[in-house]
Amino acid sequence: MLKEFQDHIESRLSFLKESKLLIAISGGIDSVVLTQLCVKSNLNIALAHCNFNLRGDESDADEDFVLQLAEDLELEVFVESFDTKAYAEENKRSIQMAARELRYNWFTELSEQLKFDYVLTAHHADDNLETFLINFTRGTGLEGLTGIPEVNDIFVRPLLPFSNEQIAGYAKSNKIKWRDDSSNRSTKYLRNKLRHDVIPILKEINPSLLQSFQNTLSNLNDTSRIVEDAIEKFQKEAIEDVSNQHIKYKVEAFKKLAEPKAYLYEIFKDYGFTQWDDILNLLSAQPGKYVASATHRLIKDRDILILTNSFSDEISEEYIEVLDTNTTLKIPNGFLEFSEVDTIDTQHHENCIYIDKALLHSPLTIRQKKQGDAFSPLGMKGKKKKLSKYFKDEKFSLVDKENTWLFCSDENIVWVIGKRADDRFKVTDKTKHILKIELIQ
Repeated sequence: MLKEFQDHIESRLSFLKESKLLIAISGGIDSVVLTQLCVKSNLNIALAHCNFNLRGDESDADEDFVLQLAEDLELEVFVESFDTKAYAEENKRSIQMAARELRYNWFTELSEQLKFDYVLTAHHADDNLETFLINFTRGTGLEGLTGIPEVNDIFVRPLLPFSNEQIAGYAKSNKIKWRDDSSNRSTKYLRNKLRHDVIPILKEINPSLLQSFQNTLSNLNDTSRIVEDAIEKFQKEAIEDVSNQHIKYKVEAFKKLAEPKAYLYEIFKDYGFTQWDDILNLLSAQPGKYVASATHRLIKDRDILILTNSFSDEISEEYIEVLDTNTTLKIPNGFLEFSEVDTIDTQHHENCIYIDKALLHSPLTIRQKKQGDAFSPLGMKGKKKKLSKYFKDEKFSLVDKENTWLFCSDENIVWVIGKRADDRFKVTDKTKHILKIELIQ
């Protein structure tokens, strides 16, 4: 197996030979064999062990074993102890998910702090099959059936081509010692149930199951790349606008597709959505309808779908007080730069206004809209217009309204920032002090 491992590193993971590596080691057979293979392949490695404190003395014995192994092999070793149960309760996670989050977060922090290039984990071909079956039984899209990635950011899995049988054979023939985790024998966890009860039957039906599975994964990954290319091409046609606040998609582009739901799934699956029928219905829904996930919203606005961050149902009641009109002020959608000038630049854009400074009265504030807000749009010669009517006439989307801020003098709107100034504060022949206000985004 050593020769096969070294050939695999040479052909597919040669970058590891020149890298500083951290091995995630539990003390079990897989991670111990990975460590021994890396040592014999002269890779530059250190060890990292998590004590999750879930099995009492057994967990501490695992830690002692890893420390002794590191000493025997003259390797640097890092150990972290976690209160996994407390973390799981506090963050509403299963024990398995809590342990996963804790270890991957720690490995990432350790790598950043100590400049490790990659973290090696000991996932192998049988783990890959188990993960595939778990995703399959729970329901998944194509991405859940393409297997554990061999390289995922800093995490690398050099044992993926090798079976549990090969790893056990190598350990036995080289008289390698390891620690057995008693929890792996319990079938109360789905992974263990598949490992002990289901996969042996599948291997009995097909002795070449792992090889057949590898072929299936290869075909699925090829199909996945075709899908990615199709989605990328479609998005170039469908995306109308992209900003820091949103991405806008043309509804008509989806309606032209034979299977719009499949495209909707592939495009929006990474934003936490699960209500795919509701999202499909957005294509023909009334403007203002939306579907929300924990982190994002997908909003129907006329002939556009808008993807934006999640939000509070209430418009913010917070305001920013303007204490100095000769400075630059940070606001939620950029910076407001205030300055006194002698003349008006007639070529100025909507992100810039000029007003009569003497007409301003304290308090000067930056806030969002309130019920009943009205102003006199510049050019309407003092005629009042409700802000809600202005938004409607200007075809503001829900996202536009949420991201619109007002510069106010007392309770009077001076400027719908970045959109329209109020006629009552305009510069006239009688103006002695001209205040320029510019939105910088």
